[in-house]
Amino acid sequence: MGKKSKLSLMNTANFQQIGLLIFIVGLSIVVQIRNPRFLTFENISDLLTNTAILAILTVGMMLVIVTRGIDLSVGSVLALAGMISALIVSKYQNVSPIVAILIGIFVGAICGVINGFLISKTNILPIIATLGTMNIYRGITYMISKGQWVSADEMPLSFKRIATGSILGINNLIVVAIITYIVFYYFVQHTRTGRQIYAIGSNPEAARISGINVSKLILTVYFLMGVLSGLAGVLWVSKFASAQSDTATGYEMNVIAAAVLGGVSIAGGSGRISGIILGTLLLGILNNALPLVNVSPFWQQAIQGFIILIAVIVNVLVRMNMEKAQLRRRGI
Repeated sequence: MGKKSKLSLMNTANFQQIGLLIFIVGLSIVVQIRNPRFLTFENISDLLTNTAILAILTVGMMLVIVTRGIDLSVGSVLALAGMISALIVSKYQNVSPIVAILIGIFVGAICGVINGFLISKTNILPIIATLGTMNIYRGITYMISKGQWVSADEMPLSFKRIATGSILGINNLIVVAIITYIVFYYFVQHTRTGRQIYAIGSNPEAARISGINVSKLILTVYFLMGVLSGLAGVLWVSKFASAQSDTATGYEMNVIAAAVLGGVSIAGGSGRISGIILGTLLLGILNNALPLVNVSPFWQQAIQGFIILIAVIVNVLVRMNMEKAQLRRRGI
């Protein structure tokens, strides 16, 4: 990719993010006018805490989509990892919270490797492969739990404090999300592997010809998605103090929506950490604000979908217009 093309994509991404930021600010002002409690410290803290798990998952989904892939098994991996961790801590009450987190991450990593193997080694389309594993992982969750759920009474206090505790006054979930973003920002911006992932999404054939091990990197991306899903599973179960077989059913759509809202191109090759922060924040605001302005629960999901659709359409139109303008300037 030439220098001018890179600059062009950067300018487009910047413009999209500025537009999304303006939309978020405008939406926040409207909600604040309707309900003065919206921008209070307590409500903002709740909003960020409730959005942290979505934010963690969106980082992994960004990498997957950048390689022109998709992962529909996110919600099922989250449920499986959370259920296994909950079953273990309910049976062995002295298990350290760190060990519980590592168990969830390990389960998620195995699921991610299976997804990555199916996609990179057998050339099954990502949407088909992860659609299949989504049902398999969910089925395993039902089998190991025998359809039962693990309640708060069965979990040790130390496990529940993973999500309810705080560091320097900041909820642990927010701290984990911040650390995740810092680590992955460095990974995609300052490592060779991170840059190669974008190269695969931009032009897989060119990446392969240039010597990049495409198969290995795709496996790596789904592995990372699995690790984050496993981590999110433990955090989810700890936050709600409950592990159920149908946990996070359909949640993968929220994760994909947050990534796309943040400017990650479904065509692959582009997406920024800063963009998905805004996309996740917009979804978090919608989830938090609609009940505050007394929108009927029956309408909340429809309104969220409508606003997401508008934001995505605006982003696509802006991108198309800027690309056309660039082509005109080059006389094409």
